[in-house]
Amino acid sequence: MELTETWYLVLSALLFSIGAVGLLVRRNPLVMFMCIELMLNAVNISFVTFSNSLRDLAGQTAVFFVLVVAAAEVVVGLSIVVAVMRRSPNATADDVATLKG
Repeated sequence: MELTETWYLVLSALLFSIGAVGLLVRRNPLVMFMCIELMLNAVNISFVTFSNSLRDLAGQTAVFFVLVVAAAEVVVGLSIVVAVMRRSPNATADDVATLKG
């Protein structure tokens, strides 16, 4: 069985859907960040698939920038989530409003 572009795009759509459902359903901030990362990686799979099928490096360049943005998001977002979770261990996403000045 040969893996074509369709299989990679179906995998990407499945991973993106799982991440979107997890983001909408779960209220734990750490799980929400993992769902966002899953969605970003699904987009990366589709970028690389299209880049490979079109024989163009633009998709792989976009993946590099998505990974840079994801790393910055993890650094800033995870520090905020850890600060909130230290304050109250059973915090939900609604408790981020406590960070207002």
